Amino acid sequence: MKLLETLCRIHAPSGNEQKLKEFLLNYITEHKSKWKQQPVILHGEGFQDCIVLVFGKPKSAIFAHMDSIGFTVRYGHQLVRIGGPDLESGYTLVGEDSQGEIECTLAFDEESGAISYAFEREIERGTELVFKCDFRETEETVQSCYLDNRLGVWSALQVAETLENGIIAFCCWEEHGGGSVSYLARYIHEQYGVTQGLISDITWVTEGVHAGKGVVISMRDSLIPRRAYVQRIISIAKEAGIPYQLEVEGAGGSDAKELQRSAYPWDWCFVGAPEDNVHTPNEIVHKKDIEGMVALYKVLMEKL
Repeated sequence: MKLLETLCRIHAPSGNEQKLKEFLLNYITEHKSKWKQQPVILHGEGFQDCIVLVFGKPKSAIFAHMDSIGFTVRYGHQLVRIGGPDLESGYTLVGEDSQGEIECTLAFDEESGAISYAFEREIERGTELVFKCDFRETEETVQSCYLDNRLGVWSALQVAETLENGIIAFCCWEEHGGGSVSYLARYIHEQYGVTQGLISDITWVTEGVHAGKGVVISMRDSLIPRRAYVQRIISIAKEAGIPYQLEVEGAGGSDAKELQRSAYPWDWCFVGAPEDNVHTPNEIVHKKDIEGMVALYKVLMEKL
């Protein structure tokens, strides 16, 4: 969990994933010698701030977005949302501009809808502010801001340790409209012929999805994946004896939208742990669901 805490503390809102990219590249370089299969590491020109790891002869690809929600400083003390953060006056926000480090307070006017910050000075426009990290761990749960999706990134790194054949793509911008998966999907298909995608992300606890009851396999959200592909994933989970829950929603989405709308025949399925207190500084996930998420991804990357 120390690695997960470190990931949650890194400043990487949508559009500014560079610090997390650099951390991941250093982590991969340091640890890959202990992995079962040495990956080809693709990044830099043509990939923007994304990282693609290619193991052996891949047949499937994991997509895990690196970015988080947050706020951009506008004019005066105004804030503009990055993605869909929860709005509650009193949340502590942190960031940095040319005048130094910032720790300020979110102010939200429910009547007017105005979002602003309280700080001793005016923060430079364009500065990004994110929730201050307060990482809490118990025997059963972990709680922090940005488990969505640092937990999806963490899970992919666990899978990388034993992965023999497959691709792991760390992508950008998911919380604020996406964009990077479109060109990653094209590259991966054209270079490796892969068209099976898994979305390593975090979903929600709802009336039908419960904490501690298993990793979630999403049958649909605002989009509908190909049923035959989802059924294969369910069959693999059932055969492996890994506890899972089926999710059916009519709203929401993920990086999968760029796979489904691709000019290439990508299949996709969202597989991830459920969290409560979504998009707040207090996101919470059950450790049993985290364990199940890693276990299922390892099996899927072998069997698909």
